Amino acid sequence: MLTFLPPLLIIFVLYILVVRLLGKSALAQLTPHDFAALFFLAYVAFQPISIDTYLQSFIGLIGIGLTHYLISKLMLKDGVKHWIIGQPTVLIRHGEILPDNLRKSRFSLVELLSVLRTSGHPRVASIEYAFLEPNGDVSVIPKPQYTPLTPADMGMEPPYEGIPLSMVVEGKIQKRNLLLIGKEEQWLTEALLRKGYRDVTEIFFAYCLDKEESLEVIPYQQRDPEH
Repeated sequence: MLTFLPPLLIIFVLYILVVRLLGKSALAQLTPHDFAALFFLAYVAFQPISIDTYLQSFIGLIGIGLTHYLISKLMLKDGVKHWIIGQPTVLIRHGEILPDNLRKSRFSLVELLSVLRTSGHPRVASIEYAFLEPNGDVSVIPKPQYTPLTPADMGMEPPYEGIPLSMVVEGKIQKRNLLLIGKEEQWLTEALLRKGYRDVTEIFFAYCLDKEESLEVIPYQQRDPEH
C-alpha cells in the first residue's frame, strides 16, 4: 500500500530541483512559456503515480508535508540554502545594466525594463542597484538623489494619525477590534445611531482610528443627498 510513497517524494523533490533549474526569471514574471513549462512539468512528473484510495491520499499529503518541512529546515543551513533557493543576482549597479548577469539569470532586458517602469524608476541611470531575488522578485534601490523626500529628511515629525480598525465588516460587528480600543458594542450602536443607522446589517464597512472615536461608515446603499 505504501509502495507509491517513495516515488512520490522523490518526484516531489526532483520537481523542486527542476523548477530551480528553470531559473529565477521563471518565477519573476510568468510568461506564457514559463507558465506552460511549470504546468506540464507538474503534469508529467506526477502523472505515473496512482493514488486510488483516501488513505493513500492522506499518507501522500503527510509525506509531502514532512518533506517540505525537512527542506525548510535544511534551507536554514547556508550551504544547502544556496543550492535550493539560490542567491540574489545584481542586474544593475551604479546606474549600469550588467548584461552578463542578465544572461546568466535568463532574465531578458525587456522584462527588466518592464519591472523598472512598474517600480516607478524607468530611468536606468537613476538606479543604484537592482537585484533579482531568489524568489523571482526584482528589488530596486534608487540613487539617493532620486529617492522620494521624507519628513525625516526635512527634520519634521508628522503627527501620529492612528491605525484604521474595522468596526463593522459586511454587516458584522468586529468584537475583537472593539476590545482593542476599549469599547463595547453599546458604544458602536450609539455611534451608528448618531449617524442615522439603526441596524448594523445596513453597514457594508465601518472603521475608526485607534487614537480617535470618530466613526467612518460606508453603507451597502449610498443615501440620497437630502438624507
